[in-house]
Amino acid sequence: MSAKRYLLNPMRTAKQGVQVNVGKDGDEYIEITTTLSIHVDDMAEIGVSDGDRVLVKTEFGEAEFGCQTAKVPVGMIFVPYGPPTCQLMGGSTDGTGMPTSKGWEVEIEPVGGAKPEAN
Repeated sequence: MSAKRYLLNPMRTAKQGVQVNVGKDGDEYIEITTTLSIHVDDMAEIGVSDGDRVLVKTEFGEAEFGCQTAKVPVGMIFVPYGPPTCQLMGGSTDGTGMPTSKGWEVEIEPVGGAKPEAN
């Protein structure tokens, strides 16, 4: 199956904010930052179900995420900021000190096998 293209918008969640106080090395924080929210129709198009792993690719890098059905627009996906989203960002900040991190056009393809171990 060929990779599909979608619009990725990283964001922060309230649950993620609570976990920052606990620590970024905990299993719950890692689970939050490695879960991709996607419309059920897009999941069907890619050929994955809730909990399945996908590889998200930008022109700068790639990262693996678990899928979660969400009430989001078709063609748009959301992932909380974290180490995996940093692997997708380029280094240009356009003088702001923060790399562009919204509205990336990405390719998504299914990944076989088990969830990767946390570093």
